[in-house]
Amino acid sequence: MWVDAHIHLDAAAFDADRDAVIARAAAAGVGLMVSAGTSIESSRRAIALAERHAAVVAAVGIHPEVASQATPASFEALREMARHPGVVAIGEIGLDYYRETTPRRDQVEAFLAQVRLAREVGLPLVVHDRDAHADVEKILRDEGATRVVLHCFSGTPEWALRCAAAGWMISLAGPLTFARPGSLKEVAKCVPLDRVLVETDAPYLAPAPFRGRRCEPAFLPYTARALAALRELDSAVLAGQIAENARRLFTRIGAGDV
Repeated sequence: MWVDAHIHLDAAAFDADRDAVIARAAAAGVGLMVSAGTSIESSRRAIALAERHAAVVAAVGIHPEVASQATPASFEALREMARHPGVVAIGEIGLDYYRETTPRRDQVEAFLAQVRLAREVGLPLVVHDRDAHADVEKILRDEGATRVVLHCFSGTPEWALRCAAAGWMISLAGPLTFARPGSLKEVAKCVPLDRVLVETDAPYLAPAPFRGRRCEPAFLPYTARALAALRELDSAVLAGQIAENARRLFTRIGAGDV
C-alpha cells in the first residue's frame, strides 16, 4: 500500500470526477493521501475531504504565493483547524523565489508564523521550496524544526543529505521519472531510506508516461517504481518503508491507517 505524501484533492481540476479519482487511487494501491491546503478556503476543503474519505488526511496552511493575504485572523483560523483529528500537518507553506508573485518579506513573515504555529500545535511542516533553499534551511534551523517534509524536492544531492541529517523528509514527485530529471536521480540514490517519501502533487507534475496530462494519485506507483529501481529494492519493501516514514512524520496517522 502506497502513501501519497502530497496532493491537492480540493483543486478545481478534480471537480468533475473527484470521487472517481479517489477510487482509482485505491485500485492502484494508494491507501492514504495527504491533501494539502494552500489557503484558508483550500484548507477547509481539505478537511472536508478528510471527513468524507477514510483514505484522505489533511494538511492546512497558506502557500507562499498568497502569503500577502495572510492576517492574524488567518493564523487563528489555522490554529483552530489544526485541532481537527483529520489534520496531520501544517502546509503547504514555505518560500517561492522562482515566480516571486509575492514579495519575499511577506513570504518570510507568513512562513515564520506558520513554522511557529506548527511547533505550538505539535504538528509537522509540509514545506514548499522553490529557488529558496538557503532561506528555507536557515528559517527551519533557526526555529528548531525537526518534523519537516520538503515536498517535491528540487535541491542538490548535497543539500538533500544535509536536510536528511537534520531529520527532515525528502519527498520525490513525478519529475523523478522524466527523461532529464536533473540531479533527482542522485538524490533518490543517496538519501537514507528512512528519510524518503513519494508524492504526486496532483493535479500537477504527472509522471512519465502521463507527462502533460492532469496528474492524479493513481499515477503514484510510476514514481514509486522508479525510486525502487534506482535503489534496487522490491516495490513492496519500499512501500513498507515509506508507510513507516509517513507514520513517523505524521504522528496522527495510526498503524491501522496505512
